Amino acid sequence: MKNSGRVAVVTGASAGIGQACVEALVGDGWTVIAGARRMEKLEALAERTGCIARHLDVTDDASVREFTADIDRCDLLVNNAGGALGLDPVSETEIQDWTWMYEVNVLGTLRVTKALLERLTRSHGQVINIGSVAARVPYAGGSGYNAAKHGVAALTRVLRIETADTPLRVSEIDPGRVETDFSLNRFKGDAERAATVYDGKINLTAADIAEAVRWVASMPAHVNVDTMLIMPTDQV
Repeated sequence: MKNSGRVAVVTGASAGIGQACVEALVGDGWTVIAGARRMEKLEALAERTGCIARHLDVTDDASVREFTADIDRCDLLVNNAGGALGLDPVSETEIQDWTWMYEVNVLGTLRVTKALLERLTRSHGQVINIGSVAARVPYAGGSGYNAAKHGVAALTRVLRIETADTPLRVSEIDPGRVETDFSLNRFKGDAERAATVYDGKINLTAADIAEAVRWVASMPAHVNVDTMLIMPTDQV
């Protein structure tokens, strides 16, 4: 498709939902700036799709400043960087795991949004935050991730309220169970344990969520899709 001149920024773009979002948006004619820590994967994605690959650590102020410094125009920001660590009860949960989850999910979303907010507003742009069903449904062992994704949901809603009289659109997409390396990361590389999350179940794919992002971003300027919950058919 011919390039539309619109510029999208996608965080956490080296794998999973972020990578799929880059592919979908490039296919829709966006110029996509893809940010993540794993540059080898990003560069392979850039070679395949034509996106612009840049190193980004959303937990680091200096990295966010460097990443956003020379982005002159931004029409869409997809805050996808995030993740979970551990599945322990509150009595046994690790404070450092909570700290990381809050840093990457909540403060990471805040850092990148703040850095690009003026440019997004100037271009009558849109912020799409990738949340989770965990922001809506608490579960045993999920205290840290539940809390972090509730934080993302609150941040999204407040930003929507605060910018309602501006041309900025603010949306949140909450996936249910998506088969990516999410659980592998959550269980710190334990592939056998991660596989049990998905085995014998109907699972969403990263492309399913990317299609939702593509659709939300394609809506006309007077339409704001506030929230979207996407579940596989066997998850309730």
